[in-house]
Amino acid sequence: MTISLARGIPAPECLPVEELADCAQAALRRDGATILSYGSTLGYEPLREWIAERHAVEPGRVIVTNGSLQVFHFLLSALPAGPVIVERPTYDRPRKILLAEGRELIEVPVDADGLDVDELARVGPAALLYTIPTFQNPTGTTLSDERRRRLAELARDRSLTVLEDDPYSLVRFEGERLPSVLELEGGEHVLYSSSFSKTVAPGLRVGQLEGLVASTYITPALLAQATVHEFLRRGLLEPSLERVSGLLRERRDAMLEALDRELVGQARWNRPEGGYFLWLDLPEELDASELLGRAVEAGVTFVPGVDFGGPPNSMRLAFSFVSPAEIDEGVSRLARLVASAPAPA
Repeated sequence: MTISLARGIPAPECLPVEELADCAQAALRRDGATILSYGSTLGYEPLREWIAERHAVEPGRVIVTNGSLQVFHFLLSALPAGPVIVERPTYDRPRKILLAEGRELIEVPVDADGLDVDELARVGPAALLYTIPTFQNPTGTTLSDERRRRLAELARDRSLTVLEDDPYSLVRFEGERLPSVLELEGGEHVLYSSSFSKTVAPGLRVGQLEGLVASTYITPALLAQATVHEFLRRGLLEPSLERVSGLLRERRDAMLEALDRELVGQARWNRPEGGYFLWLDLPEELDASELLGRAVEAGVTFVPGVDFGGPPNSMRLAFSFVSPAEIDEGVSRLARLVASAPAPA
């Protein structure tokens, strides 16, 4: 059996299937004539109002979409020409989209405290900064409070458009919640995208952005949005978050324990306080992409760091999808491969 330490999705037991099924039935009975027909391109109105209240903005500023990548496409369509600043490493999907569109990438490094804002301040004009400040994909790092405040100030001073992608912040295992960059900046230059895909279910995605929605579709998936709203209206989000965070913390801890046992002295890794991922650096002479080929044969997978713009000796390990026992075995298989890696020519 192949153990996937590559899939950054929730494990099946994290999904509140029965609750969502009941919520879907209730939404259909209560508002079926609306949600089975055409509606506002901006999304299901009660859900937009809930999101607006949560983020202290007007409902007219909220758009419910089919996921963060759709938000990203909308925003790129509305942006002027020019380079886009991204973190190094960063989420591979937006990076690939930008490269496919021929956008110049300006990569700013991420360290233990998140995006290097000092380095960002030295960057020239850009059309956009794309950032994942909390439990970043792929590294799992979180932008410190001090850097968040400096980033918000920098966005104001330079009129820099920032897309704050924030799908993971609700899945926190330990530590204190930090304010979003949107909150700190006030929303003049910061656009905020979040998702229920990491906290409720991936098929029920929610994002926030004003854009070119009407030219893309006539009506969104109102049934899914109404189901999410019913889930929220019943007060099920917080209990679900508590349950999911407990399950994911158990998996994070299992991965850290296995790494401590198997790879001390052979690799370095971080300890994320939430989210789905951690980042691992092998010795510089090892190539994670080469290692992946042997890992697949050994029945364990991961994502090489180069896919995210990271160095060749790095990798992303996801602990969200597999059980603690599978994590333990997967890390053991990976450690044996690292120990037997051929010396560089």
